[in-house]
Amino acid sequence: MIKQIALLLVFACGPLAAQQTVVLAIGGHAGDMEVSAGAALARASRVGAKVVLLHLTLGENGHPRKSAADYASQKRAEAIAAAAALGAEARFGTWTDASLRPGKETEEFVAQVISDVKATHIVTHWKHSIHPDHEAAYVIANHAALLAAVGGWKGVRSIVYAENWEDPEAFQPYLYVDTSDDMEAWRRSVQCYEFLRGGVSAFPYLQFYEGLSMVRGAQARKKHATAFDIDPMGKRRVLPIWP
Repeated sequence: MIKQIALLLVFACGPLAAQQTVVLAIGGHAGDMEVSAGAALARASRVGAKVVLLHLTLGENGHPRKSAADYASQKRAEAIAAAAALGAEARFGTWTDASLRPGKETEEFVAQVISDVKATHIVTHWKHSIHPDHEAAYVIANHAALLAAVGGWKGVRSIVYAENWEDPEAFQPYLYVDTSDDMEAWRRSVQCYEFLRGGVSAFPYLQFYEGLSMVRGAQARKKHATAFDIDPMGKRRVLPIWP
């Protein structure tokens, strides 16, 4: 496991972005990373980082009226438009909705993407979720980062986990990114997806995540913020003196 680095500056600071910062957001389904971390990704792009969204599946089985094939085509087009609204690039895995599993094939695929884009920072799902694809993405991303390092790309400096309503168990907000100036880009991005506009799911995605951004903003003393967690090993602090 790569040692986690608690860097609010990953998304918030221009000088870091100038040092070839590449943020790779790895989602179980198209839409996951845009909804949960999109405002922070928009900020990263705005300050000069390269941002890549990797959708391991399209999440094509979630429409109550459309076939998986039709919805897959629709979601691919939506994902490309959503990425453009964030100033990002969209990439896609080859797996189908609910089929994602950690293993040699998925981990080597993601490791190759990490190396190809020269990712310096990774955003993915938290380890506990009601959706198996999200839990799989967590394991795959972490194993792939190690595989990429073994294969020669040792540039990944941090892995952080997005706050998702389906991944709540034991998630603790740890890093807060000021996204006060990036909410409009986030809204444009997520509303590229039909499931955000309504009619696919009864869950009020737009209201939930916009409200959450204000809650996290209040905690961070900002108008809006996006929160992330990191692995416990990254939370260790060594003090030169105490008290």
